This record gives sequence, C-alpha cells and structure tokens, in this order.
Amino acid sequence: MSSARSPGRSAARETRLRPGGPLTDEAYLTGLGERVRQFRARRGMTRKILARDSGVSERYLAQLETGHGNISILLLRRVAAAMGMPLGDLLQEGPERPVEYTLARQILDALPAAELAPAYRALAQTMGTTAHPSRAGRIALIGLRGAGKTTLGRRLAERLGVPFVEIADLVAAESGTTLSEIFSLYGQAAYRRYERRAVERVIAEHERAVIATGGSLVSEPATYELLLRACHTIWIAASPADHMGRVMAQGDLRPMKASREAMADLKRILENRRELYGRAEAVVDTSGKDADDSFAALLAAARPLLGDPAG
Repeated sequence: MSSARSPGRSAARETRLRPGGPLTDEAYLTGLGERVRQFRARRGMTRKILARDSGVSERYLAQLETGHGNISILLLRRVAAAMGMPLGDLLQEGPERPVEYTLARQILDALPAAELAPAYRALAQTMGTTAHPSRAGRIALIGLRGAGKTTLGRRLAERLGVPFVEIADLVAAESGTTLSEIFSLYGQAAYRRYERRAVERVIAEHERAVIATGGSLVSEPATYELLLRACHTIWIAASPADHMGRVMAQGDLRPMKASREAMADLKRILENRRELYGRAEAVVDTSGKDADDSFAALLAAARPLLGDPAG
C-alpha cells in the first residue's frame, strides 16, 4: 500500500514548485476547507446547524474546514486526474453531461474573473433568459436581517400604491408551518425549495409589488438569478453593529443563534455575501439613520428604477 501511495505524494510535493500546475494535496484540502467555510457563512449556517442538517459530526466539519479532510477525497482526486477529467465530473449525480457542456465550461474556466459577468450576460441574452417582461413594476429588497427591509418595504409599497409581499410569509403559507420548524425539522435545503416556489408565485401573481426577501436568498444562485431578472433590486445595507442591535431589539438572533461569537459570525456572513448583495441595482445604507431618513433614501433610489426620476 505504501509503495502505491508514495509516488503520488512525491509528485504532489513537486507540483508545488510548478507555476500553474496542479495543487498539492495539502493545498487542495486547505482550499476545500476554505470553500466549505465560505459557503457555510454565505448561507448563514453555524457549524452546529450544518452538522445537524448534513448528519456529519461537528468534529469532522472542523477538521474539513481547517484543511484536514478525509484522505478519500484525495484518492478520488487522483483517480480523476489519471483519467484527465475534473473531480466534479466524477462526483456529479445523474447521467453524464454532453460533451458540449464540458467544452462550454472549459471556455468559462479560462476567462479572467472580470470577463465572467459580460460572458454570462451574453449567454443569457442568447438563450432568452434576460429581464422578465413585467420586471419594471417590481422592487425587491435584499439584505441581511435587521437592515430594515420589512419596515421600509411596507412604507414604500404604501407610497407607490402596490402590494407588499414578504417572501418569509409565503414560505410559511406554502409549507403550512413556521420558518423555525422548517429549519429544525427539514433543514435548509427544504427551506430553499419553498423559497424558490414563493419567488415564482410572486412573479406569477404580481406585476407590481414591493418584495422583502430573506437575507440568505442571494446565496441560492438559481433563485437569486430569477429575482434579478424579474425585479429591480435594492440592497438595504447596514453596519454590523446596526444589524446586531436591530435583530436583538426584535428578540431574535437568527442566523447567529446558539453562537458564542455572534458578532464575528455576523461580520463573516456580511463579508461573504457582500459581492452577492452588490449585484443589486441600487444600495440604500441605513447605518445610523432613523426610519424617516432611511425611507427618504429608499424612495430616492426606487423612483428612477420605476421610471420616475423626478418623483
């Protein structure tokens, strides 16, 4: 067994010195752990919650996130490399993808980060997945809990004379239970399915509306893309201290519940979602502002999106 594994380990150590070469085992596990940590933070999940929903122990997750994952992933990586294929292709569920999919992905993989957004827009336009025809009448507010989406959204809807819709309410109605019960009984994956249905329902039933979304919706790519195509989006932002203070005032520390380092978790979530929230067409920062000043800023941001620049 040792003779079969030693060459692989030796080759892995050598590639560390090759610019552009494959990652060493150590570097690969470190990167894998960092991605797990980032994705977990982006979804607002503590390690305890992820352990519960996945059935994987907190101890293993801690090892994984610190770059000490199970050796099995390295062995699979070597199998894939020996066949000249990405590890993701080997691990994917369902039937093998058409060769055109692989070729298209290789083109995207070769693009610099700055060129990915234009490439996506060009592909979306070609495939007919651009803005929804009734997008002009909908405003969707995104941002972390405690920014003021519900309070400001209700006022904006009243001012514009359109319905106010909160995605969380639709999720509860669709599931027939409370949000906390969805998470505790079925996990975040079930919530994501209900959330997608809720967004689809809003689009189907309301040509004009102000919509308040859940803070983690942006971490679900397909649902977020649907929202961006079907609505004008405004990021309701706030400082970590303001977020924390407002959430505590509501008597709820979700998604930092049961964490002894709530503020650190909050900052990590915000940092990991900043780029996603930044895809909104406008930003309204409510930090240090009272409700009236924040609403005035929101109204000023919304009117140009709705074709009313003068107000």
